[in-house]
Amino acid sequence: MELSYKSRRRWSLVVLLIGLPLYIVAAVTVVNWFDRPGFLTELVIYVGLGIFWVLPLRAVFRGIGKADPEKDGAE
Repeated sequence: MELSYKSRRRWSLVVLLIGLPLYIVAAVTVVNWFDRPGFLTELVIYVGLGIFWVLPLRAVFRGIGKADPEKDGAE
């Protein structure tokens, strides 16, 4: 089932305002389980985790910055 433009905008807002901060806390917690790896290792872990969270949610964020395609030009 494909989400409408309006629902994608709402879900993207929920993900960015609630989900992303929770994911950041989880990522920092996972990295802190180890004894503070070296700078480059830590950087690779954070970049990898930063890419990992967005891949499943790519469809939600696609086209959000554009005008509503379902809306007529007449207002």
